[in-house]
Amino acid sequence: MVTYARMLKYEVPEELSLSPSPYNAAHHRFTVLVAVLAFLLILAGALVTSNNAGLAVPDWPTSFGHLFKIPPMIGGIKWEHSHRMIAEFVGLLTIVVAIWTWRVDKRRWMRWLTIGAVLGVTFQGILGGLTVLNFTPPLISTAHGVVGQTMFCVLAAIAVFTSRSWLEEPAEKMTRKDAGPLIRHSWMLIGFLYLQLILGAGFRHVWTKWGPPGSNHWPTHKIIHIFLYPHILNALLVAGLVLYLGMRTLSKHSNIPHLKVPGMWLLILLVLQLMLGIGAYVVRVVQGVDEAQPTLALVGVTVAHLGVGALILAVTVILTIQAYRHTGEPADVIPFDRSREVARA
Repeated sequence: MVTYARMLKYEVPEELSLSPSPYNAAHHRFTVLVAVLAFLLILAGALVTSNNAGLAVPDWPTSFGHLFKIPPMIGGIKWEHSHRMIAEFVGLLTIVVAIWTWRVDKRRWMRWLTIGAVLGVTFQGILGGLTVLNFTPPLISTAHGVVGQTMFCVLAAIAVFTSRSWLEEPAEKMTRKDAGPLIRHSWMLIGFLYLQLILGAGFRHVWTKWGPPGSNHWPTHKIIHIFLYPHILNALLVAGLVLYLGMRTLSKHSNIPHLKVPGMWLLILLVLQLMLGIGAYVVRVVQGVDEAQPTLALVGVTVAHLGVGALILAVTVILTIQAYRHTGEPADVIPFDRSREVARA
């Protein structure tokens, strides 16, 4: 309990101290590295699906009965086993991030966020194992993809929270009137992006498992009507929101670089994603129906389409975080700065 004498001396107990942790350059750079590797892990997972290599290594957690022995990296094995090795490496580095954060970061919420990241990456690994043990069921495989992109966003957010700019007081802030629409529509975009992610991942895995490349359990038109057409329609909503947020940040908040830069990248990624989406439709549905094996064009375009989608989701999350950060009274909106407000009281 805070005593009256300590209050008179303006002393605040450590648990209430709102002064942020000092900037640690090495810690921040390491979190950026882990976030980048998490993105590469998403691409590696996409390569497994696009190459129909999900069961190239038929056992888990071992690979052909071994925990550490590397199998012959041929055929689909090179994609599946490489994906596993990258996943294990990212998981190990996430544990290092958590330990390092608990040692150098005074923010309690930040410490527990890294613990959540470790638990999330562990859960992601278990989902990956279940896809193998259950012969790549589309439901679990889709969950595996959704959780993977979520963890990429979490690790990207941790990199933002450890940056120098986050630990310093924002030079420019928005009024509540300006912040409201930006925050509200950012959350709307995140919701529609997750719907887009679920529909896209569902289409990829159902098509691979039960569509023309697989055992053909579902008619092609059924897969397209259930997953692909809603995915395309939802893409129009996503595109509209991205255009709105991008143009709003460039026109109304161009004086705040931490809003302007994510908004600009959203517009650039949107153009690229629309082109890749059209290309993915052509190589997967138009040309890929009768292909016995995935072509190089199919693999390249579909993996790029998934990767750019992951970047759009992560950039939107960062934009949302920064919108809260640059709100006039952030302590009333987001809990990250409440200790600072207490310290000033």
